[in-house]
Amino acid sequence: QLELVESGGGLVQAGGSLNLSCTMLVSGYTLDLYVIGWFRQAPGKEREGVSSISPIDGKTYYVDSVKGRFTISRDNAKNTVYLQMNSLKPEDTGVYRCAADRTEFASTTNWPYLRRLSPAGAWGRGTQVTVSS
Repeated sequence: QLELVESGGGLVQAGGSLNLSCTMLVSGYTLDLYVIGWFRQAPGKEREGVSSISPIDGKTYYVDSVKGRFTISRDNAKNTVYLQMNSLKPEDTGVYRCAADRTEFASTTNWPYLRRLSPAGAWGRGTQVTVSS
């Protein structure tokens, strides 16, 4: 069974940076079969697709509100995806959850519209990001 574990959340002042990581723990799975990325949810708001990266061509997706500030990258050898978040704003506060699904079901194009994953996909448990003003 695929398992994702996030780390790197925390409390930071506005303008600061955090680097989130998401690692596939279960052997037998490799990142190169999966689109992987991040969603976030703030209190009282709907879940939002923040960013994702394709294993095929490295194509990326970013929601407009984070473009130019966040960078997603992947290290297939380490089965890990990173989200470098710079110039953080209070509105970036929320629970960030890593998600992965096979390329047959997910893409960087449909990432912002995903409401659920296929049986081949997985969610991480989430990590809290809090940006103080």
